[in-house]
Amino acid sequence: MNEQVAALEDKTLLLVDDDRPFLNRLGRAMESRGFEVTTCETITEGLASVRKSPPAFAVVDMRLDDGNGLDVVEELERVRPDARAIVLTGYGNLATAVTAMKLGAFDYLAKPADADAVFAALLADPDERNALPENPMSADRVRWEHIQRVYELCNRNVSETARRLNMHRRTLQRILAKRAPH
Repeated sequence: MNEQVAALEDKTLLLVDDDRPFLNRLGRAMESRGFEVTTCETITEGLASVRKSPPAFAVVDMRLDDGNGLDVVEELERVRPDARAIVLTGYGNLATAVTAMKLGAFDYLAKPADADAVFAALLADPDERNALPENPMSADRVRWEHIQRVYELCNRNVSETARRLNMHRRTLQRILAKRAPH
């Protein structure tokens, strides 16, 4: 696949993630694959970088301490429509995936995503369909992920989460106390 990168004229890549060790590892891995990498740890830095020098590629975390990574994707789409952005998230669900695509993201990957998966997504043929996952999440796992996401969005407030999910608070507490299903 390195031949694909070598054939590209513009190999600029913006990485936006607040997980510094992950950001550094991914940055080094993408540099070894031929990209000119710029890293940012906040939405503010990412937006400034996009406005200063719009990259050809971007990998943006969905949730950062100072906001939503989709703001960076949207700005990149506005200033450089030909750019290819990938959204990474630990809180994947269908609604956010659809929103990411509407705002200009090319693909949407669940964390933890390794450098090979990110590289493949960045250079994927837009006309090819993604292969089905070998080990898709079970319905129980999808439910658990949704509950965790709502819980995080409610700032870890059990009562507010239970109200929004229309479930009893004690039931929610039991679910939150358990490990994630496989």
